[in-house]
Amino acid sequence: MIKSITIGYPRIGPKRELKKALEKFWKSEIKEDELQKVAKELREYNWKTQKENGIDLISSNDFSFYDQVLDMACLLGVVPDRYKWDGKNVNLETYFAMARGSQTSNLDASALEMTKWFDTNYHYLVPELKKNQVFKISSTKPFDEFNEAKQKGYNTKPILIGPLTFLFLSKTEDGSKTINLLDKILPIYKEIIKKLSSEGAEWIQIDEPYLVKDLDNEVISKIKSTLNELKSASGNSKLLVTSYFESLDKKVFDEINNSSIDAIHLDLVRGAKNIEYLKNIKNKIISLGVVDGRNIWKSNLNEKINLINNNKKDELFISSSCPLLHTPYDLDLETKVPKVIRTWLAFSKQKLEELNTIKDFINHGKSQDKLAKNKEDILSRSQSTLIHDNEVKTRVKNISAELSKRQSGFEQRSKVQKDLFKLPDYPTTTIGSFPQTLDVRQARAKFKKGELEKCAYDNFLKEKTIDAIKKQEELDIDVIVHGEFERNDMVEYFGEQLSGFTFTSSGFVQSYGSRCVKPPVIFGDVSRPKPMTVRWSAFAQGLTNKKVKAMLTGPVTMLKWSFVRDDQTVNTTCKQISLAIRDEVRDLEKSGIDIIQIDEPALREGLPLKRNDWSNYLKWSVNAFKISSSGVKDETQIHTHMCYAEFEDIIDSIAALDADVISIETSRSRMELLTTFEKFKYPNEIGPGVYDIHSPRVPSKDEMKELLLKASKFIDPKKIWVNPDCGLKTRGWPETLGALKTMVDAAKELRST
Repeated sequence: MIKSITIGYPRIGPKRELKKALEKFWKSEIKEDELQKVAKELREYNWKTQKENGIDLISSNDFSFYDQVLDMACLLGVVPDRYKWDGKNVNLETYFAMARGSQTSNLDASALEMTKWFDTNYHYLVPELKKNQVFKISSTKPFDEFNEAKQKGYNTKPILIGPLTFLFLSKTEDGSKTINLLDKILPIYKEIIKKLSSEGAEWIQIDEPYLVKDLDNEVISKIKSTLNELKSASGNSKLLVTSYFESLDKKVFDEINNSSIDAIHLDLVRGAKNIEYLKNIKNKIISLGVVDGRNIWKSNLNEKINLINNNKKDELFISSSCPLLHTPYDLDLETKVPKVIRTWLAFSKQKLEELNTIKDFINHGKSQDKLAKNKEDILSRSQSTLIHDNEVKTRVKNISAELSKRQSGFEQRSKVQKDLFKLPDYPTTTIGSFPQTLDVRQARAKFKKGELEKCAYDNFLKEKTIDAIKKQEELDIDVIVHGEFERNDMVEYFGEQLSGFTFTSSGFVQSYGSRCVKPPVIFGDVSRPKPMTVRWSAFAQGLTNKKVKAMLTGPVTMLKWSFVRDDQTVNTTCKQISLAIRDEVRDLEKSGIDIIQIDEPALREGLPLKRNDWSNYLKWSVNAFKISSSGVKDETQIHTHMCYAEFEDIIDSIAALDADVISIETSRSRMELLTTFEKFKYPNEIGPGVYDIHSPRVPSKDEMKELLLKASKFIDPKKIWVNPDCGLKTRGWPETLGALKTMVDAAKELRST
C-alpha cells in the first residue's frame, strides 16, 4: 500500500501573509499577538490544504517566522552571548535580534551570519557554537505546533533538522570542528524526540540533507550510531530520516540502512543514483521523492508510476524530492502566465495533487482521466513552437573561445582605467539599488495596472533618479549608480525584457525572513530583442560629472534564480543568456557608460554538492560570465558582485572571471573570508562589504575602518574599494544615508593616514 507524505511545505502564505505581518510587526504597527494570530492561521491553512489534497502524513514544525536553522538553534539554546539572552525560552525579541541584528538602548548586537542553504537561493542563519557549548531545550515550538495541529484534528509528523546537519551548518568561534560537539548535542535531541513521542507523534522526521555531501570516514563512522541513539529515545514514535538535493554515497547509504531508524527518504529527482539502493533497503519503509520539489514543471506521472512499480514494496511512501519550501503555493491563484504554458506547470498544491493521482492509480486503479490529461500536457510542451528559436541555437553553436577573452590582461587594463577615471585610494561605491520606498512600489503597481500613464510614470522615475544622483553627490561617493527605481527584482526585471521567459503573478518563494522573490520561468530559447538598461544608465550619466556604474544581472544568476526549463542542459540555457547580456554590455559601452557591473551572487550557490562535479560546472559557469563581459575595450571597467555564500573553495574560479573589480559580502562574518587571501593572492581589485545591509543596524565609522584595515592586511590597499555588502533596496532612506555617510568618512580617513 502506498501512502503520500509531505516532508515540508511553504510557510509565507499563498498571498505572502507572513511577509506582510512580519514587516508590520518590525515597524511596531502590530503587536506580537497579532503576528502570532497570522502564523496560526497559516499553519492551519497548510495542514488543511495537505489533507484536502490526499496527503496521508502531514508535516508540522515546518513553519518558521524567519528560518528553520535559526529555529533549531533556539530550540537547542544556541544563542551567542552578545544577545544578552536570559537563558529561559528564547522569545521573539532575541530571535529577531539574531536574525536581523539589534540597535536599541537595551541591545546593540550584529546579526548572525547568513549564507545559502546548499545549492538553493534560500538563505539560512549560521549558528555560532562555542567549544564548551551548553545545549538545552530552550523553545517549545515543535511541541506547541504538533499539539496545535492535533487539536485541529491533524496528527502530524514533526520535522527536526538532524544533529549532524545542524552541526555541519554551524560554525565555532575558535575554528574547531563542530562535529566534536556531537556527544553534547545528542542528549538534547533525545529529550526532544522523547517529548514529541510522549505527546503522541506517530512519526518524527529527522532532516539530514548534509549527508549527501562529500563526507570523510570519521564522519561516516558516526552516522549509524547517531541514528541509533535518536531511535533509542523515540518510544512509540517512528523515525523518518530524509536526505535530498543529491544522491547519497554508497558508504553513507549503508550506514543509514544498517541503523535502527524506521524509514528513509531518498531524492529520486536530483539524486538519480539513489535508485540503485532501493532493492537493498532492509526492514525500513522507503520514501520515494518522485515529484520535483525545486521546479514547477508538471511531472510525467506515467513515468513516475513506472518507476514506483519497478520498486514496489508492501508499504511505501511517495513524496516530493525535497521540502516544497522552494516552490510557490498554488497555480490556481495564477493570473499572469499564458494559458498554454500554465498547462505545463505545477506549484506546491498541484504537486500534492500529483502525489494523490499516483497513489490512487497504483492502489486502486483510479484517476485514469487525470493521467490521460497529464500525458496530453507533457506532449503539448515537448511539441510547442514557443520553445525553439533556431537563430538562438545557431548563435550558441557558433560560440568561439575568442568571445570569452578581454583585449588585454588586467595589469594593462588597470593602468588605462586609472589614468581615465582618476579615482582616489579606497574609492567608494554602492552595489546598485537604493531604497524602494512605498511611493516607488505604489507607482510601479499603478503603472502595471494601467492606473498611471507611461509619461507620468517616466517622470516619476526621472525625479527619483535625479534625487538619488544628488544624494550620492552630496555624500561624495566616488562611483555612483542610478538607483534602479524602475526595477522590481534583479532577475525579473531583465527576464521581462528577454524572449524565452514568462512571469507569474503568484509564484513567490521565500529567500530569507520576509524577503520573497518571484522567480521568472525560462520556458524556451533566450534572446534579447532590444536594449534593456541603456536608457536609464545614460540618463543618469547625463546628470553628473561623476562616473555612473551601469548594473546588470549575470547569466549564472539569471539561470539559478529562475525556474529553468528541464528539457535541455542548464549549460546550454546559460550560454543563451550570456549572449543576451553580452549584447547589453556592448550597447552600454556604445552609449558612453564605461563602468559596468555584472552581478553574479549565484555563482557559488550553483556549485554542485559533490566535489567531483565541480570542475565541469565551474568551467561552463565562468565561461558564461566571460562571454557576457569580454566584448568591451580596455577602457571599460567590468565589476561583479557576490554575496551570502562560502567562497573560499572557488576563489581561483572567481579570479578566473577576470572582472576588473569584485565586490563581495564579508561584513556579517567580520571579514572572515579575507583570510583566504593569505594563501591566494587575488590579482584584481576587490570591494569587501563594510556593513550588513540586511540589518537595520548602522555600524560606526570605527567599525568600518576596522574592517577595512583588516582587509588591507591581506589585500594591497591600492586595490581595495569601499562599499556596502549588497544592494540597498530593502532599507529606508534615513539609515541608508547615515550608513553611507559613515562609510565615505571611513574611507576618507584611511586615505589621509
